[in-house]
Amino acid sequence: MLVRLVLSVAAGLCLWLAFPTNDLWWMAYVGIGALALATAGAGARRGLGLGFAAGLAYFVPLLSWTGIFVGSLPWLALAVLESLYVAGLGALCGYLQRDGVRPLVVALGWVVAELARATTPFGGFPWGRVAFSQADAPLLGVASWLGTPGVTFTAALVGALAALAVERLVRPVRGQGGAGAEATAAPPGRGRWVAPGAALCAAALLLGPLLIPRPVDGEPLQVLGVQGNVPEMTLEFNAQRRAVLDNHVATTLAAAELIGSGDLPAPDLVLWPENASDIDPLRNADAAAVISRAADAVGVPLVVGAVLREPEDRSTNASLLYLPGEGFVDRYVKQRPVPFAEYIPFRDFFRIFSDKVDLVARDFVAGDEPGVMSVPVDGGEVVLGIAICFEVVVDDLMRDNVLRGAEVLFVPTNNATFGFTDESEQQLAASRVKAVELGRPVVHVSTVGVSGLVMPDGSVHEKTELFTRDIISGEVPRRTDLTLAARLGWWPERLAVAGLVVALVSAVLVRRRG
Repeated sequence: MLVRLVLSVAAGLCLWLAFPTNDLWWMAYVGIGALALATAGAGARRGLGLGFAAGLAYFVPLLSWTGIFVGSLPWLALAVLESLYVAGLGALCGYLQRDGVRPLVVALGWVVAELARATTPFGGFPWGRVAFSQADAPLLGVASWLGTPGVTFTAALVGALAALAVERLVRPVRGQGGAGAEATAAPPGRGRWVAPGAALCAAALLLGPLLIPRPVDGEPLQVLGVQGNVPEMTLEFNAQRRAVLDNHVATTLAAAELIGSGDLPAPDLVLWPENASDIDPLRNADAAAVISRAADAVGVPLVVGAVLREPEDRSTNASLLYLPGEGFVDRYVKQRPVPFAEYIPFRDFFRIFSDKVDLVARDFVAGDEPGVMSVPVDGGEVVLGIAICFEVVVDDLMRDNVLRGAEVLFVPTNNATFGFTDESEQQLAASRVKAVELGRPVVHVSTVGVSGLVMPDGSVHEKTELFTRDIISGEVPRRTDLTLAARLGWWPERLAVAGLVVALVSAVLVRRRG
């Protein structure tokens, strides 16, 4: 059991190391394989504990950015909650891997565990899925066929196949006496090819996706993203909201001068990040005036991230479309506000544990309209698909934008409350995976960085640094073709759930007969 526990903790640490800014993507396979070995033959109860240990080693360091300004309690509470799903995965693997590593069970289990984590509770927290560690890996191409769940499944299958190869090299084949039977040496020739076969299958799965095409063609759209920065890196930066707005106006006006002098190409569209204006420009004439001035200066449509003081006693997180000479004409309201960050469920109850809940003085309400916005450009309109901040990791919202005709995806975000941590890079990696999955470019613009232009093949151009004032300028392709992943939608996850249920029912029936 001590060896199993060490393997489980190592598994979680390896998974963490796979993510930015460690960027050791191959460690995800090592971590998944280590947990598969740790839980093989452990049974459900011990598997539960081993999975929980792995989850803590995984999520405590991965989510450390959540406690930068609010203390360790919310950070550790979230890490424990996410670890419970890995504990459930460990219990399933312990139960179903009765006689050794079962790669297909492990891979299906990871997909189902991540589905549960991405949807429960309070709408789920899809951050830190294995697929989002694979933005630089050969497996990235799988995203265009089977989506984010498919990348997780393939990564888990590679890791579990490697674990099977290791198991067969270091353990004898288990006898046929059922539970509690003594391990016996394999008969001559039996299992001889399992280890090399599993290793070859893992290598084929890892390298095969390099052959999947990632088209980047399309009519060019010239975009300009504004990273205005904030005056101070604290949780209270919103108290300086006028300075933040002025930063974005000043940076846009400076860009307009560069465009006028020919030092920057003229954009078709200018994009501001989330929280660029926390002064409601629909109710504050001065804020509306300076935003309109910026739109008039660049002479093209401007999308502004703003906080609106509506409905009564509540707020909305929105992206507003301004046209030069016209002002405000359209909006998108964030559909999935983040629990405990943008609204506090059961506020009175959770105040017992931390008074930090009252930092969210006004709860944000969810929008009920899809994130597609038609923006007039020279020669017609471009359909922009908007996902604000954490919505980038919500599969159905991103996919729905594309199915509704989005040609370019826009992720306005605000990373100011996470300081110089890995959060910004982790989020950009998620945008890269989504770009490949949906076959669309992603214009990823943050108030403070990291910002960049993500091409449909997952590559990043114009990447910025944290806590700097900067602009990103370049061409992105307008695309309308649908990837197989976009067409399949939820089906890969449904099949994973069905496959795991069949495996579980079969195991129960076999043991009852025994």
